[in-house]
Amino acid sequence: MERTYEAVEQILRKYNYKKENLVKILLEVQKLHRYLSKDVIHYVAVALQLPPAKVYGVATFYAQFSLKPKGEYTILVCDGTACHMEGSTSLIKAIEEEIGIKPGEVTKDLKFSVDCVGCLGACALAPAMVINGEVYGNLTAEKVKEILRSLRGDDDAQKSN
Repeated sequence: MERTYEAVEQILRKYNYKKENLVKILLEVQKLHRYLSKDVIHYVAVALQLPPAKVYGVATFYAQFSLKPKGEYTILVCDGTACHMEGSTSLIKAIEEEIGIKPGEVTKDLKFSVDCVGCLGACALAPAMVINGEVYGNLTAEKVKEILRSLRGDDDAQKSN
């Protein structure tokens, strides 16, 4: 845990402990750990001389922050109108079948997490998903399973590519 605080301190120093940089600080801290723990939120609050409730409020207000650990591979499945009409629910089902988690969950090994989002802005590629910033479009359930197998390093996925 001490190493965690050292890394957080480096980020705080980078932003000169300025309260107005709270969102940037939290984004960088989350990038390190894939979520914001209660301990880290409290640590940042004390360092910036802010009430912990204020920092917690920011962390819960913005959708890009998570108070729960996220997977090494963060999957965002679009369920906006275009994607929904093109079958995004089948993508979610394929993910559940392949890695055993539902939206809002993370695998026990912290390899994958999955969330549904209202729109990814990739309507022309419907149905679509994003994994760690990479957009995958015109998907089918089978394509989703192949992508997940590939990320997991399964031999079958390697052979089919």
